[in-house]
Amino acid sequence: MIELSRRGAAAPAAPRRLRRGGAPRTLAALLSTALLLGAPGGALAQGAGGQAPPPQAVSIVTATPEAIPVVNELPGRIAATRIAEVRPRVSGIIEERVFTQGALVEADDVLYRIDSAPFKVQVDRAKAAVAQAEAARKRAEQAAARQEELRDRRVVSAQQFDDAAAELAQSTAAVAQAEAELRAAELNLHYSEVRAPISGRIGRARITEGALVSAQGDNLATIQQLDPVYADFTQSATELLALRKAFKAGALTRSASGDVAVRLMFDDGAPYAEEGRLLFSESTVDETTGQVTLRAEFPNPDDDLLPGMYVRVQIEQGVEPDALAVPVQAIQRGSDGQAILYIVGEGDKIEARPVVTNRIVDDRWVIESGLNPGDRVVVEGFQKIRPGAPVTPQPWAKAKAPEAAAAAADGAAPADGAKPADAPAEAPADAPAGSPSDKAAAPADKG
Repeated sequence: MIELSRRGAAAPAAPRRLRRGGAPRTLAALLSTALLLGAPGGALAQGAGGQAPPPQAVSIVTATPEAIPVVNELPGRIAATRIAEVRPRVSGIIEERVFTQGALVEADDVLYRIDSAPFKVQVDRAKAAVAQAEAARKRAEQAAARQEELRDRRVVSAQQFDDAAAELAQSTAAVAQAEAELRAAELNLHYSEVRAPISGRIGRARITEGALVSAQGDNLATIQQLDPVYADFTQSATELLALRKAFKAGALTRSASGDVAVRLMFDDGAPYAEEGRLLFSESTVDETTGQVTLRAEFPNPDDDLLPGMYVRVQIEQGVEPDALAVPVQAIQRGSDGQAILYIVGEGDKIEARPVVTNRIVDDRWVIESGLNPGDRVVVEGFQKIRPGAPVTPQPWAKAKAPEAAAAAADGAAPADGAKPADAPAEAPADAPAGSPSDKAAAPADKG
């Protein structure tokens, strides 16, 4: 019984030692938890009772009147300045094609050769007719001279003298006619070589050797002059009338040089290097489209522009002398699509103002109405501002280089998971039994 009581009394002793030995760790854990839970609350209480956050910094530009050109982009197509269809001027069989298809040719270059044998025969016949006519004229001249001598001696009648003079005139006319027929035969012989009427780039051959062609009947090839070229484009008659009214009202002026600058954009958006000049605008309106056709001329030294090519024509049709423009990123849109500008007003407070935009020029919106000269327009820093909120305005500059922006972002905050060098290390709540705190508590257990 005594042993059982001792064993029963001894058995509960171990748990009591365990509770006494675990008490410091449990107490430390509770204190750490209380401190962790209490710290945010205190910080929040301090922040709630502290001062208001400073005004948000925003980048602004000041609206300043300036002269901005009125540039319209219109659809157009390229056309050759000169086009000539190569046609034979005599009939015959094509013996030879001389030119290279798609090559540049000069005016009067031989392109085709037609069988010339029939034309040579015509030349020989015409020469013989000339010789015959000259012989007849010589006989008539001799007869007329003899009749004149006999008339002076009063041997022949006046009628005989008149007949001799008429025969001489007739033979002279016959010589002139024969000579004209000779020139026509020589001209036909010359036309047996089909020559280029203009200089330019020749297209494909439409007739091959051995084909029979007729005078003025067959198109053998086409030559186009491609340097310079025309750009024909159209504009609404309503827009042209609006421009004329703006000039009359003084809202638009002509450029200082008086020339109309015209530029081209390819279908893929790439600009054409050469600048053109406006030649004219037609004085009639297309009844079906209501468009007016305009024509500009562009240099084409490298044959980059080809007839029929679709292009976009940018034409400067005036200058707006007192225009107001803001960077494109300054324009915000409401839920209804209305363009809005944030203006820094009196007391450096934000004002949301609806505006009417006109066009984009060099990454800037030209404002038609709603903006006044001297207004300070917010360009960057929209994330934390609202109407009526105070801000700190700063002059706006274009975006930094990517490298500088990346470096600034890297230096602004440490990497994720990193700690400052002077930050104290946190002790875990479940420190192992061999820690210094446990060793300090061990002597109390031994007593």
